[in-house]
Amino acid sequence: MTTRLKDWIGHKAIKNTFASIAEDIGLAEGTVKAVFNDYINELEKTVRFETPQWMGIDEIHLIKPRGVITNIQNNTVVEVLPNRNKETMINYLGNLHNKDSIKYVAMDMWRPYKDAVELVLPNAMIVIDKFHVVRMANDALDKVRKSLRAELEPKQRRYLKNDRFILLKRRHELSDQEEFIMSGWLENFPQLALAYSAKEAFYEIYDSSNLVEANGRYQAWREMIKPEIANAYADLIRAFDNWQPYILNYFQHPVTNAYTESLNNLIRIMNRLGRGYSFEALRAKILFSEGIHKHKYKKPKFERRGREMPTMYKMCLATDSFNDEWPPTTQEKEIIGNYGADISTLIEKIEKGEL
Repeated sequence: MTTRLKDWIGHKAIKNTFASIAEDIGLAEGTVKAVFNDYINELEKTVRFETPQWMGIDEIHLIKPRGVITNIQNNTVVEVLPNRNKETMINYLGNLHNKDSIKYVAMDMWRPYKDAVELVLPNAMIVIDKFHVVRMANDALDKVRKSLRAELEPKQRRYLKNDRFILLKRRHELSDQEEFIMSGWLENFPQLALAYSAKEAFYEIYDSSNLVEANGRYQAWREMIKPEIANAYADLIRAFDNWQPYILNYFQHPVTNAYTESLNNLIRIMNRLGRGYSFEALRAKILFSEGIHKHKYKKPKFERRGREMPTMYKMCLATDSFNDEWPPTTQEKEIIGNYGADISTLIEKIEKGEL
């Protein structure tokens, strides 16, 4: 096989299935896969992503659950692992270039992630992603909603199912019409009203300006949980109690996987494309497609102008979360490197059929 053909197969296999390429050029599918694997192995020797100072560890479902490593500051993916086991995570983190530069690791409440980070990166602070925590409050409210179905007429059940999105929204985000609909449900079903109030009060914990205030609000929130809804909120209470130090780290260092919704969109798209592709091909599509890498990290430059600094920024400066000043100017400091595959660009290219 010529070098030109090998390169063509490797490049093409990022966009197309092995079966379609094998049919086009008259090779066995296994041969195409072998050539592709060699192509990716060589590519990985030349492409090295910068190690994130703010790392995100999440999950993406590609055929089965995989561990995904992200650069939070740049909204990029830097690795997709074959699974999310502790051993796999330890091996990845242990072989990272410049791993001591990692300051914060945001993750969900999956113990193998925590154990691996504490073993390999003892100086990095683990921060439980706030979105994974508050989502459990929504799940608890939804359990109460579902438990009411037995009391309802078929028509009411359909309405309550359709109105679940109104109940899951924050109260201050509701339109007048949505507020009217929700008030009708809460006035007629006291248990649902209790669950909704608990959900809203839990969200308010994340309005706290420091760790002590957040912890106080959580303890007060626990006291407000009535017996009628205790079972629905038991999982959230158990998770918060078990992971409390890591959850409260957010209020010292407000690091979060802000890309979560974009990553969820990417997961949905990749699952749609997943049929006919191997994990290796899907991983290569995410990490090595042309035109998706972010090479400039723009760090805002701050200056003081005598204005009051927000509490969260004061806290960040005091704890060295930022080395800058408030408020930001339009000046930026560009740092050149390869920061991984930009999630937004990936989604855009896949939706246009370019990947």
